[in-house]
Amino acid sequence: MMMKYNHILDAVGNTPIVKIPFDHAAQLFAKLEYLNPGGSVKDRSAKFMIEEAERTGLLKPGGTIVDASSGNHGIATAMIGAAKGYKVIITVSEKVSKEKRDTLTAYGAEVVTCPPTDFIEDPRGYHSQAVAIKEKTPNSFMPNQYFNIVNAEAHYRSLGPEIWKQTEGKITHFFAGAGTGGTISGAGRYLKEQNPNIKILAVDSINSFRATNGHPKPYKVEGMGIDFVSPVLNKQVIDEYLEVSDEQALGMLPHLARKYGLLVGPSSGAVVFAAHDYAKKHMGPNDLGVMICGDSGRAYLTKNFY
Repeated sequence: MMMKYNHILDAVGNTPIVKIPFDHAAQLFAKLEYLNPGGSVKDRSAKFMIEEAERTGLLKPGGTIVDASSGNHGIATAMIGAAKGYKVIITVSEKVSKEKRDTLTAYGAEVVTCPPTDFIEDPRGYHSQAVAIKEKTPNSFMPNQYFNIVNAEAHYRSLGPEIWKQTEGKITHFFAGAGTGGTISGAGRYLKEQNPNIKILAVDSINSFRATNGHPKPYKVEGMGIDFVSPVLNKQVIDEYLEVSDEQALGMLPHLARKYGLLVGPSSGAVVFAAHDYAKKHMGPNDLGVMICGDSGRAYLTKNFY
């Protein structure tokens, strides 16, 4: 059925799920979130947070949207800002790909690049810099994806119901990368409410703040990794954390592209690696897993991961 929309933001969501024919008994489906108009799963949460701010009066006409991002949330915010007529300022870490920075600029956003830091509280880091810019910018709003629980609510209302409907309620395992915690927490909560036996599996970097018990190490995968304590992450819905190294995540990327036609980003490589490994050990022919492929590999081509 051909879909017709009256506004670009109406096209957010309703992304397909595609079965990946892996060599094990379980069924694993990729949820292709890179087919959102802004190119990632972050379209959902950015749209919901901004429209909630408009509804409550936190964001007014002619205002400025300021936020920190590893790229995709910023891109979604820049797209939405352009479509709605807001100025957008996005702070990013130096490790963000050139493609992402160029995309932000293409949408008309102002980009502020900050040095990478080990802790979110570091005043030099991109989150602290966004807070500082917001405080000195009149008529501005900061979605604050890392600490705004509305982030998870977006996925509870859109992503979770979509997955439940697309799998006809047969989903048994849900795999998603955990960064802000919005995707895994929101969609996970919805799925648990439909069937408490569904396993919610959060994919984390082996070098994150959580995985190292507060002693994080640098890692290359963008948009994934639990690097601070946040109210967005709902630990109550998560059954297990699956830790993945850079080598495992990035090593999956050319395999997915060349064997299955899936040109996905590094966090998706981590999710697929974790799901594939888990399925071989713990899932059978009656199990159905859904993996979130959060963005496209086109945003990382200059990093030579493929």
